[in-house]
Amino acid sequence: MEEAIGGVDRVIATRYSCRSFTTTPIPKAVLEDILSIASRAPSGTNTQPWNVWIVSGALKQKLSEQLIEASRDPDAATQYTEPYPYYPQSWISPFIERRRKVGFDLYGLLGIQKGDRARMQEQNERNYLFFDAPVGLIFTTNTVMEQGSYLDYGMFLQSIMIAAKARGLDTCPQAALNPFHQIIKSQLSIGETETMVCAMSIGYANHDAPENQLRTERAPLEEWVKFLD
Repeated sequence: MEEAIGGVDRVIATRYSCRSFTTTPIPKAVLEDILSIASRAPSGTNTQPWNVWIVSGALKQKLSEQLIEASRDPDAATQYTEPYPYYPQSWISPFIERRRKVGFDLYGLLGIQKGDRARMQEQNERNYLFFDAPVGLIFTTNTVMEQGSYLDYGMFLQSIMIAAKARGLDTCPQAALNPFHQIIKSQLSIGETETMVCAMSIGYANHDAPENQLRTERAPLEEWVKFLD
């Protein structure tokens, strides 16, 4: 039992958002195994509100090119909108400090100086390349589903990341692609009855990349746990 606990804990604790991958291909059978075990994630009344679109090869490259082009549009911020609100419109403490720290820490590892907009843009565009991962995953749900299904989806996504890590793969869940959901849906022939939830890069980590040294902190339990008698 202790060995099993240790194994599970180790996989969860060592998961991180990988931002640089090798191009080593992932066997289809491995992807199928990961998604099959992740499908055991719970969902309200077993609705299983997830659909997964797996993109690789020439199609992924073409999609990346379109996303980068769209992101460079001077009017991108107003022309492209997210399918649902992901972040709050008004930030408060401690969330804004945590958000900023991740950015500062990442840019520090990459040697990107404050105000270097060209390097910042270049790093942001790495999202649209799926950080060079051989496979990108696009997650959607039917438009009739409500907020509860997004809770279910979170458990499903975590299950994918943990199953991948257990198999020697790393991942990076990505909401950065959400504003361009219509482009993605068009390129992948995803119908209008589907709402994009997020994307995810999956592959074998490039351990030499400085950005993969980033490990985000977690607040101590006493900040967010209340034991009540």
